[in-house]
Amino acid sequence: MRDVATLRTSVRPPYAAYLRVYEPLAAFREPERSYWQGYAAARRGPAAVAGATALEEARRRLADLIAVPPVAVPEQESREAFVHEADGVVYLCPWRTRLRSWMALEELQELLPAPLLDAAVPAGVRAAAEADWDRWRAQNPDGRPWILTETWNVPVRWFLLFGPEDREFEPGRWTDGADADGGDGADTSDTAEGADEPAGGVKRRTAPVMRYRTPMAQARRRVARGFRVLRDTLDEGPMVAGVEEVGRWLEEFHPRSLVELDYGGLVDVIPEEGLAADRSVEEVAEGIAALREGDGAGAGRSYRALTERWRRVQELQYAN
Repeated sequence: MRDVATLRTSVRPPYAAYLRVYEPLAAFREPERSYWQGYAAARRGPAAVAGATALEEARRRLADLIAVPPVAVPEQESREAFVHEADGVVYLCPWRTRLRSWMALEELQELLPAPLLDAAVPAGVRAAAEADWDRWRAQNPDGRPWILTETWNVPVRWFLLFGPEDREFEPGRWTDGADADGGDGADTSDTAEGADEPAGGVKRRTAPVMRYRTPMAQARRRVARGFRVLRDTLDEGPMVAGVEEVGRWLEEFHPRSLVELDYGGLVDVIPEEGLAADRSVEEVAEGIAALREGDGAGAGRSYRALTERWRRVQELQYAN
């Protein structure tokens, strides 16, 4: 049996951002609803853990991938979820790690050259995973993930779903070393850029949190309006197609869901002052407004400012 606990002090969050949908309990059918109701109840209250964390999921997947042979896709679907409560309503975002692993493996095969891919995930392992996915899709034609993932970047189309009022930024904080690993994506290093370490005792600084969260109805309205402007002013291409794809994905969920953009592990590579000053959502909104008014130059300025900043983040993946 692989011991996930042995990875607890050495695994950091992947440098990835996440777009998540949290559905109310009413969106799930029985018997799944009863299971999630009990799951959420066990994680409520001051002494409970508020749902599973992205870091916990990363540890489990790493334990699978370093096995011999590697486990590219878990044999069983995860029964974990992120839990959020607002205004007395409990929302859940199931991990669906198995489904997302199949999707990630498909992307990996498009990105890596064959020799490197074979070294990371042998051909036989990939073939078995693909056969399992084919069977799963035949049995679950409406299956979809609650979480979309992007490494080293936040896609421009994701920002379109949110407004500046949806922003939640929490600076990193000093805490006892024993507690620093309890949060979602906590930084367990002894020092953090731009922060003075307090004298005395073992202290660690948690990673900051940067996220946006909005009601599903608002996200759908924003993406629909943005799509209309882009379709009417731009040629067909990745931008227009990407926004349309996100809009269709949102339609798969309960209308009273919540949509969340989480910068995830990217907060470890963006200086905290950069996170505090981030205007990506505003820049996308300004660009769409400029296009709507026929101001191509203004739209271009907003787009360049946004893409240049995120290009610098993406280039860090090649840093030594």
